[in-house]
Amino acid sequence: MAIDLVGLLADGDRLRVVAAVVLGHETLDAITAATGLGTRQVGTALTKLVDGGLLVEDKHGFHLQEHEIRLAARENRPPQGDPEEPNAVLRAFVKEGRLTSIPASLAKRRVVLDFLAQDFEPGKRYSEKQVNLVLGKRFADTAALRRYLVDEGFLEREGGGGRYWRAGGTYDV
Repeated sequence: MAIDLVGLLADGDRLRVVAAVVLGHETLDAITAATGLGTRQVGTALTKLVDGGLLVEDKHGFHLQEHEIRLAARENRPPQGDPEEPNAVLRAFVKEGRLTSIPASLAKRRVVLDFLAQDFEPGKRYSEKQVNLVLGKRFADTAALRRYLVDEGFLEREGGGGRYWRAGGTYDV
């Protein structure tokens, strides 16, 4: 299932259409305007996305099948280790809410980055200064943390690096 979803999103037009739908554009005209694609391209992409089960169409327009994405994520989740392991990593690297050092181990660093990502509200855009203020409460080297968060997919940034938003990490559902 996850491979099917990746295949659906591997095409640039389909990816743009899904992004427009996620951002609230539900009708063919709204999606066309939001993507800058032609009506025919949008129609072709929508057909494939609906046939692939990623989008559904109802009387109000097109909507993302979030359930399908969650199902695919669960099916392809790597085996979980000891549930205490992330807590042990955090106990080793976080004291009184502050990061004592950045772990050298990628696995441990990802646990810490996930912890740091929780400080950013999903859907909210942050300036670089705001990101530095949030990260500065946890660790002095905000540039290193910012770079790690972006490199590991916990934060995304616009081309020039001026705006950031949360793109990964665990979420309470």
